[in-house]
Amino acid sequence: MSIFGFHYRMESKAIGLTIGIIVVASIGGLVEIAPLFTIHQTVEDAPDMRVYTPLELAGRNIYIREGCYACHSQMIRTLRDDVDRYGPYSLAVESKYDHPMLWGSKRTGPDLARIGEKYSDQWHVAHLNNPRDVVPVSVMPAYNWLMTTELRTSDLGLHLKAQRAVGVPYTDDMIANAAQDAFAQANPDSPLADGVTKRYGKATTMRSFDGKPSVLTEMDALVAYLQILGRLTEAAHKPVAQAEAAK
Repeated sequence: MSIFGFHYRMESKAIGLTIGIIVVASIGGLVEIAPLFTIHQTVEDAPDMRVYTPLELAGRNIYIREGCYACHSQMIRTLRDDVDRYGPYSLAVESKYDHPMLWGSKRTGPDLARIGEKYSDQWHVAHLNNPRDVVPVSVMPAYNWLMTTELRTSDLGLHLKAQRAVGVPYTDDMIANAAQDAFAQANPDSPLADGVTKRYGKATTMRSFDGKPSVLTEMDALVAYLQILGRLTEAAHKPVAQAEAAK
């Protein structure tokens, strides 16, 4: 009997066809689900992993709102060309606190997984204000209104609380002080700045990202987010350092 003949016979028997569909779907589901049982063995440890500050999280929200993920991926593949161009390939643990994840697959623009501190704040501000000013052939749209739009901070605590609900370890203290921590991170001379380093660590980047410390703008938030990409943990750089030490 040909395979087509068998298929026609199956279609004529509703119960048999239903059972066949369940079996095939179960196999596919098992292939997808089984690896999750070993997830703790495959995801790398990152004791130095830190959470996004309220300002960085606000910048991430703006990044999502403006659809930046549609043209920029945030996952460096293990391919040699990717590693040579962007740096160490991405590890699963680096997206531990990303909800939703922004790995992406389309690269109209370059991958941004390790863009943090690669360029100055001034470069990012100029690029977002008018991409052609720094990259003449860029097809990226301008986001010049970010510089004049004041960042809404009144609901940042709720954003942190929502993130905690899906596993990000924000404390009650972080949630209660979210709005003032966002302002203080972009105003390092503020008396509130010590609270940011106390809650998020001394390595937290404290500076006026858009060059105007008097007003907290959406540009501050987005640049703060871009400058932390690839820097929440040094886990991806450890294998490189170990290999160099072995040589």
